[in-house]
Amino acid sequence: MDQPVKLAKVNRVLGRTGNTGNVTQVRVEFMDSDSGGGTGRSIVRNVKGPVREGDILCLLEWEREARRLR
Repeated sequence: MDQPVKLAKVNRVLGRTGNTGNVTQVRVEFMDSDSGGGTGRSIVRNVKGPVREGDILCLLEWEREARRLR
C-alpha cells in the first residue's frame, strides 16, 4: 500500500508542547518540485522525537495545521 508523501524542510523550531514536553512545534516549508525558488507553502506541525532546523520531514498527512502555542 503506497501512500503519497510530501517532503518538508524545518525552517524554525517554535517550542515544546505536550503534557510532558515531548512534542516539538515547528514551522515547515514544503519542498514541492513545482515551487521553484523555495516559495512553497509553510505550515506549523507537531513533531515527536528529536528535530532541529534544516531537517527534512516526510509527511504522510499535510492538510492539517497544528494549533499555535500560547
